[in-house]
Amino acid sequence: MSKIIVVYHSGYGHTKRMAESVAEGAAAQLLAIDAEGNVSEQGWETLAAADTIVFGSPTYMGGPSWQFKKFADATSKPWYGRVWKDKLFAGFTNSASLNGDKGSTLNYFVTLAMQHGGFWVGTGMLPANSKAATRGDLNNLGSSIGAMAQSPSDAGVDEMFAGDLETAKQFGQRIAAATAKLA
Repeated sequence: MSKIIVVYHSGYGHTKRMAESVAEGAAAQLLAIDAEGNVSEQGWETLAAADTIVFGSPTYMGGPSWQFKKFADATSKPWYGRVWKDKLFAGFTNSASLNGDKGSTLNYFVTLAMQHGGFWVGTGMLPANSKAATRGDLNNLGSSIGAMAQSPSDAGVDEMFAGDLETAKQFGQRIAAATAKLA
């Protein structure tokens, strides 16, 4: 069976909930980046053994959280040894605004994956862009590169839009299918 790891940082719990939805769809293991931007030595070993690595971070000020960036900078050791070469990668993000420059975070993830010599998996979903579309629809934010969610700054984790969480879950299913094909 393929091994999929969702490595993520969550500042207020919304990105964690999204990570859980991706992991549910992909039958993946979660690996949290702590509040100081670290993962354990065992976490690094888990990532090295993975077939697929899924990145997750909130979008703050047009990019990933500093904790995720610290993690990404620490990937220079596996980068130098080409430990993650030929793995599949995917990513997701959440921000308070509808746009919130989430595309910048996803592009950051793609660049990180490409530097590691990996392959990228996008959503494969059409956008919900008709007049009848609602926030409860799949891929309502219209992202192809990775899953996006929007959580108002005054909304609790339990108030996340069902469509965003279902998008994340179905994205996880696509990641699992792509991983099985590559394996």
